[in-house]
Amino acid sequence: MATTSLPAILELSRKSEVDSIISDFYDPVKPASFPKALLRYKNEAATQSIGLKLTDVEWQKYFHRFEAYPGNLPQPLALRYHGHQFRHYNPDLGDGRGFLYAQFMGQDHKLYDLGTKGSGLTPYSRGGDGRLTLKGAVREILATEMLESLGVNTSKTFCVFETGESLQRNDEPSPTRSAVLTRLSHSHLRIGTFQRLATLGQNENILRLIDYSVKNYFPELLLRAPESSPELAALFFRQVSENLAHLAAQYMLAGFVHGVLNSDNMNITGESFDYGPYRFLPTYDIHFTAAYFDHSGLYCYGRQPTAIHWNVLQLGRALQAAHHELPVEEILKDFGDLFSDKCRELFLQRLNLVPKNPDTDQALMNEYFQLMQTTQAPFEQVFFDLHSGINEERLKHSPLCEIYASENFKNLKELLLDREIQNLKLAQHPYFQQSKPCTLLIDEIENIWAPIAKSDDWSIFSAKIDQIRSFRGIYRLY
Repeated sequence: MATTSLPAILELSRKSEVDSIISDFYDPVKPASFPKALLRYKNEAATQSIGLKLTDVEWQKYFHRFEAYPGNLPQPLALRYHGHQFRHYNPDLGDGRGFLYAQFMGQDHKLYDLGTKGSGLTPYSRGGDGRLTLKGAVREILATEMLESLGVNTSKTFCVFETGESLQRNDEPSPTRSAVLTRLSHSHLRIGTFQRLATLGQNENILRLIDYSVKNYFPELLLRAPESSPELAALFFRQVSENLAHLAAQYMLAGFVHGVLNSDNMNITGESFDYGPYRFLPTYDIHFTAAYFDHSGLYCYGRQPTAIHWNVLQLGRALQAAHHELPVEEILKDFGDLFSDKCRELFLQRLNLVPKNPDTDQALMNEYFQLMQTTQAPFEQVFFDLHSGINEERLKHSPLCEIYASENFKNLKELLLDREIQNLKLAQHPYFQQSKPCTLLIDEIENIWAPIAKSDDWSIFSAKIDQIRSFRGIYRLY
């Protein structure tokens, strides 16, 4: 068991304002009582990253029964927030099936939250049962593992317990099995958290939340502006904008479609979280849509940067409630350039190639995606084959060898031959000795789930986790 300092929520309050902070931002809640405790997944790396060493008894005590962790939050807290859902403002949101359980300082000296999904009813359950299906938990484990290996800034699935309840759902065969998931995140604060305060006219609480956010997530900004000042609010808004422009670029280079990019699903550190109807691209398709209910394609692959930009704008408008003079539009003018610059940077990182200059790098990237568009080659296969530039032997044995021998590839090949490899060690990684990359397409997810549902066979799931982790560290999208 790890010892911890006072959680940031309590520390910021100097203990005397604890009740005020909880009543202004959270609701104390009680976790559900579950009939069974089957530990189906635990993330040892995530556990070590916050200095925890847990026995089997402690895993169940803290992450199934959610007894208060010693020296940490005395009770779980459901966060209050509003948000735009598919561009429609919804004031009836908040943590409806989860809560903030505890806060820890990581080995990297950053503040981390342990939050839940499927832990029971809260005041914001909105008629739901507060539960999570086991299939939903498995999907989130796979998403976070895959995105981490692709280098995307993502929350980590900390652990999952199957809980022994039968749930009714409209979007999967029911009754279905239940689970409770614990998530490790770098901030639980959402754009919708600020939107709620602005809507309710709680300008003083906006100032408090900016100060809290800066102190705990961007403390370097305090060297440039004093607390509660308009200057600090501008620096904070610019930092969040940069973080989310970076996340948008990561999504595009990972071929990932989140599916539900509502403002309540965007946090201030630019960390991706909460995986519902996500998809990875089979082939390059800017219109590819993950959520079956997204009939207009608002959050399709190609519109994700626009959706994230729009959400950042909503944050700016919320902050203007407390700082009327905040230059939101002026700051957001940089979003497009930040996104474009990050795309070029991350594109070359994915291919392990040395950058030259913005114009030639952009030309290479344009030619690359033109090939993807023209040939409709599998998205991940092309990045796999062209990692570290042209390797004739690998291209010869690729499933796409005919494409690489065609006229369609001629221009891109010439541009790639003119590039230096960034990291020779990465180029020689054993992962590239095989002919196909690791992928996580929807059919694969269904094939992983099928034996679990039918006969409680987790072997394919475990093998997939091992495969995903086998290439961790190759693709550096940070």
